[in-house]
Amino acid sequence: MNLFKRAWWRLTGAPGKTLMLVGLFFVICTLVLSGFLIQSAAARAANSAKKSVGAVATMQLDVNGLLASGKNNGSEGHGQIPGTIGSAGDLQRDLVDKICTSSVVADCNYTADGAAFPTGTTKLYQPVPAPAGQDTTGTDLFKVDGVRKLNEVSAFRNGDSKMIAGKGIGPDTEKDEIVVEERVAEDNKLRIGDKVKLKIGELMPGVDKSEHAFKVIGIYKNTMADTGQYVPAMMDPANQVYTNIEGASLLGGKTTDGGGTLKSATFKLNDPHDLEQLKEDAKKAGADLQIFPISVNDKQYKTLVGPITRTASFATVTVWLVAVAGTIILALIVASHLRERRGELGILLSLGEKKPKLLGQHLIEVVACSVIAIGLAGVGSQFISGAIGNKLLAGEVDSAKKEAENENLQPDHSDPSGMSKQGDDRPAVDPIDSLDVHLGPADIAKVGATGLGIATLATLVPGARILRLNPRDILTKGD
Repeated sequence: MNLFKRAWWRLTGAPGKTLMLVGLFFVICTLVLSGFLIQSAAARAANSAKKSVGAVATMQLDVNGLLASGKNNGSEGHGQIPGTIGSAGDLQRDLVDKICTSSVVADCNYTADGAAFPTGTTKLYQPVPAPAGQDTTGTDLFKVDGVRKLNEVSAFRNGDSKMIAGKGIGPDTEKDEIVVEERVAEDNKLRIGDKVKLKIGELMPGVDKSEHAFKVIGIYKNTMADTGQYVPAMMDPANQVYTNIEGASLLGGKTTDGGGTLKSATFKLNDPHDLEQLKEDAKKAGADLQIFPISVNDKQYKTLVGPITRTASFATVTVWLVAVAGTIILALIVASHLRERRGELGILLSLGEKKPKLLGQHLIEVVACSVIAIGLAGVGSQFISGAIGNKLLAGEVDSAKKEAENENLQPDHSDPSGMSKQGDDRPAVDPIDSLDVHLGPADIAKVGATGLGIATLATLVPGARILRLNPRDILTKGD
């Protein structure tokens, strides 16, 4: 008799057991397919995030590397002041501009630090005077930041500051142009186009103390209100001045040769694997990577995909657990069914039926149940995986945000001031908090292969053990 007919009769003749197998397979396939869908959604999200933020390589001075290079001996410092780093530790803008032309760089940015003393015609904003007897020599300064693009500064991106007159700093800004805060502008009666004079904010001996004139090209407003208490002028956001790299270098007492001295430079790469090519291009541009090393900071990418990656990892573990557990459970059920049908098996074998065909009949029965379950799982898994995945992802996102908050409260040991970490020049990003689940042919193929693999193992393992017996042994000894 044809084994397909026998399989059909058996499935239709015992609907209860057939439904049980279909139901068990449905649960297994649904969970497995949901895991695959979560993995696929996570992979798509990760690729999208990678394209949107790429990787950011940072270039800045390594003091240990400078000391090891032997270039900080003052021989080329031309009267270098003892205790200072010297010109060998200056990262020049012109060099960075050459590196920015690398084929692997999608965008670049850089910053410079400076400070400025007030003059007889330009005063600080200090609504509350310092307590009597307090020495404010090192804090009664304007804080000067040299930027490439003002709109990329975090305070302007997040809305803490906004332009209210004129224009901001851009790549074409001249070194004698500045942007000041509204309160400083009001106290000094400044308007767009006015000239202001500032002195270099450096206390070291031998530094030029002459006044330098700057043109006000923009006025911005910082939303942080006055505290009503004394605040050192340099820490008051009202005394924050923005200029270009050369202007900040000048007021910081650093050389403006080579376009100005940078604090750090960042290069946005389309792919983290482009780091080696970037280093090669930097060497060709004349950079000493021992003194100014380049390293990739993929913090944005990890922030975006961290929670969703952990969710995908959990889904992967779930798939394996369900597959293994499902195989074991199905194998036990099939073994139980085979023991119940030992009489049928013995009769068929005594009538001359081949053992492989008997085993094939049972395999067809189990596979038929699995195919039905896979079809049903394909209908419901998209909704189930979306709900389960988003629920798991929500928990991971909450954990990631708490970790980020705790990390920001930690002191930055690379900052001599010991202040908390304040982030970098890149836009702040939030973790991906939703899964875009799509059921595709590849997902059906994977769950189908998994389901059929489970069905095959669950049938062949217990079936092979029973069918090793002779018909007489099966009919007389049972197990």
